[in-house]
Amino acid sequence: MDFLTTFIKDFGVQLQSPTLGFLIGGMVIAALGSELVIPESICTIIVFMLLIKIGLTGGIAIRNSNLTDMVLPIVFAVIIGILIVFIARYTLAKLPKVKTVDAIATGGLFGAVSGSTMAAALTLLEEQKVPFEPWAGALYPFMDIPALVTAIVIANIYINKKKNSVASTTQKSLSNQLVASGDYPADQDYPSSRQEYLSQQKDDADNRVKIWPIIKESLQGSALSAMLLGLALGILTRPERVYTTFYDPAFRGLLSILMLVMGMEAWSRIGELRKVAQWYVVYSIVGPFIHGLIAFGLGMIAHYTMNFSMGGVVVLAVIASSSSDISGPPTLRAGIPSANPSAYIGASTAVGTPIAIGICIPFFIGLAQAIGGK
Repeated sequence: MDFLTTFIKDFGVQLQSPTLGFLIGGMVIAALGSELVIPESICTIIVFMLLIKIGLTGGIAIRNSNLTDMVLPIVFAVIIGILIVFIARYTLAKLPKVKTVDAIATGGLFGAVSGSTMAAALTLLEEQKVPFEPWAGALYPFMDIPALVTAIVIANIYINKKKNSVASTTQKSLSNQLVASGDYPADQDYPSSRQEYLSQQKDDADNRVKIWPIIKESLQGSALSAMLLGLALGILTRPERVYTTFYDPAFRGLLSILMLVMGMEAWSRIGELRKVAQWYVVYSIVGPFIHGLIAFGLGMIAHYTMNFSMGGVVVLAVIASSSSDISGPPTLRAGIPSANPSAYIGASTAVGTPIAIGICIPFFIGLAQAIGGK
């Protein structure tokens, strides 16, 4: 009963908060056909400043913290990011009319982290005076990168296996006809069947998934670059003056504008979501809670073993329930070009993000307060 009371109270607070209010406002004006347009260049600057601020907060906290306290939450963040992709691979992908590659991409986007959702959670925790580790925001890349890398690797392995299965009968017949290479002095002297076989083997080698380029592309993405830059500056320099006079005061105002833009985009994505299987809607509603509860459970292990704060547990759960809205889509477009963006971006932006911000944040704060941890 305490949990339900706390949840309803926090949900009411969240409904009145600028974060969700601007998100819903953006959806409403888009539904009414408003011609309001916020230039993409302005959105890029806003996202950059928000993530720099989060990175600076984490970097300053890491510089002043005991690094051993971070080890277990970081390990859990990595595990959660990877696990969410496998959950989508073996649940969503098995549902009717859902393409496996699209399901894997959706899992990658939901395993990756929404910087705006995390920012909203940190803001609400501060407003309600719920203590949490200032470095909790630095868990972002440790969940984000493994999820995107895992999704791209699994998708490419699946695509290659599918291609190979189509050609398996032909390859078997060719391999049975092959003659010993020692009978011929050079490749060009081999029978045509062997030449075709060698060409196929070379193509297979070229199509193998290379993990480092995926990691590199993720790290070079605008979102993670800004986040990691802020993190490095917070650790290696002393940016407290510019942090307290510029980034921190502007944070909430900039976040509200970003939420307005996201609300408008979410409404536009609803039309795209209608083009794909309706199971994506179900996954986008249920998935954030399942992912968040898994993270909450692992966070509780860190709470009892490493004194990880309940506020930190909430942050871990919220970033697990979120879906990437900045770094994920362009990374997946490049890494899994055959996946349908209407499926994974529509599911994330139109349904997943409002669920994560509007319901999951107060849900996990209420759950943490009901448990009564530190």
